[in-house]
Amino acid sequence: MRYLRQLMIVLIPYVLGTVLQLTLKLPIPGSVIGLILLFLGLQIGIVKIEMIEELCEFLLSNMSFLFIPAGVGLMTAFGVLKGKWIPFMVIVIFSTCVVWIVTALVVKILRKGRLHE
Repeated sequence: MRYLRQLMIVLIPYVLGTVLQLTLKLPIPGSVIGLILLFLGLQIGIVKIEMIEELCEFLLSNMSFLFIPAGVGLMTAFGVLKGKWIPFMVIVIFSTCVVWIVTALVVKILRKGRLHE
C-alpha cells in the first residue's frame, strides 16, 4: 500500500502536467511539465522526500527494465535508420557527452550550495 500511495504522489504531477499541456497547447511535453511540478513540490515542501523515497529507490534499481520498450522501438526502426548510421551514432555520442557534462555541472553546483548551508 505504501508503494501505491507513493506512486500516486509521483503520478499526480504527471497527470496535471499532461492536462496543462493539452489545455494550454504548450510545446513542452506534459511529462516534463509534471517533472517540473514535482520538483517545485519538493522544493516548496509540499512533497517531502520521505514520501516518495522508497518508490524512487525501487524505480532507480529497476531502471534497466524501463529502457526495454525504447530498445525494442529502436529495433523496429532499423529500416528507417538504414544508410544513416554514421549521423545517428554521431548524434548519440554527442548527446551522451552533453548529458554527462550538464549532469556533472549540476551536481557540482548543487554540492557547492549544500556546503554553504
